[in-house]
Amino acid sequence: MANTESAEKAYRAHLTKVKEDVMTGVSYMIPFVTIGGIFLALGYAVASFSGTGVQQVFDATGTPGWFLAQIGVAGLTIMVPILGAYIAYAIADRPGLAPGFLLSYIIQDGALLQAAGDVIGLQGGQAGAGYLGALVAGLIAGYVARWVKNWSVPGFVQPMMPVLIVPVVTMAILSPVMIFVLGVPVAIANGALTAALGGLQGGQSVVVGAVLGGMMAVDMGGPVNKVSYVFATGLIAEGITAPMAAVMIGGMVPPIGLAISNFIAPHKYAAEMYENAKSGIILGLSFITEGAIPYASADPIRVVPSAIVGSAVGGAIAMMMNVTMPAPHGGIFVVPLSNKPLMFLAALLIGSLATAVIATVVKPDFDERVGNTEGETTTATSD
Repeated sequence: MANTESAEKAYRAHLTKVKEDVMTGVSYMIPFVTIGGIFLALGYAVASFSGTGVQQVFDATGTPGWFLAQIGVAGLTIMVPILGAYIAYAIADRPGLAPGFLLSYIIQDGALLQAAGDVIGLQGGQAGAGYLGALVAGLIAGYVARWVKNWSVPGFVQPMMPVLIVPVVTMAILSPVMIFVLGVPVAIANGALTAALGGLQGGQSVVVGAVLGGMMAVDMGGPVNKVSYVFATGLIAEGITAPMAAVMIGGMVPPIGLAISNFIAPHKYAAEMYENAKSGIILGLSFITEGAIPYASADPIRVVPSAIVGSAVGGAIAMMMNVTMPAPHGGIFVVPLSNKPLMFLAALLIGSLATAVIATVVKPDFDERVGNTEGETTTATSD
């Protein structure tokens, strides 16, 4: 029994470490996504206003829109290997950085993976392995680099380990594995996912938007929230930006909706929460979901479901109306980059009002709730 519990604790600790390693990669990737998404959107906007046309921006060499779009493409292209590089860095430190970057980079080459697929008799991979491939490459590169780094070597070799031996040996071991064994299947899976999301229509898009938006409110910055966010962020590089709109709205709704509820029904909240409501509006508009945590901590049974429903409603509306968002962060400040900024704001408002109404209806007056809690405590003590 003790061995089983020990193994379970070790397994959970390992999963936690893997999550932390992935989030390290994501945190380093986000600035590249932000630069890429914003500059690409600006390039499209400039091309549209100048009469060049969005579809022709990459053909209009030398124009302002073309320059902006090139910067955007550079950011979105480099974000994927950056993700793999810093996942490997989190696992193996500096020796894992270069292998993680290079392995993630080479499996984005569709022609390379297509040739590898021909060699192994598996068709597909023309579009590259995407951010899914970078996740796999970063994790594997990190573990292999850490293993090589821990080799027992003569003293005169030790100074060469981090800059020569570990990166070169890691690449030598993993290059054929990533290209021929893992790269092609992951690229096929990534292509299928991209095609499926790109072809969403009607009820399918509503469900996806509701799930992604609702996940943002489940733990308000925790693992479930991050899964939804990373999923949408990775799709920006594939040119699929509607899920990011649903995710951003889903993350903005909880603090705004609960703040509105606090404003319209202050008697249902502790007096000190009124000041939190003021900051909650600002945090929500800035896409900082953690602004709702004080409300969730005080009354999770009622607050969390209210937030999930509102975020799901906002995300579903955004996906149903095909609202896009090319920037992975920024909240209200990047709304002009959306293809339908007014619809983005409408979805945000409706979702926030849904949370506010539900929270206001289900929550009792604060004095009643505190009185009931104290009564239950007194009864339990007397028993």
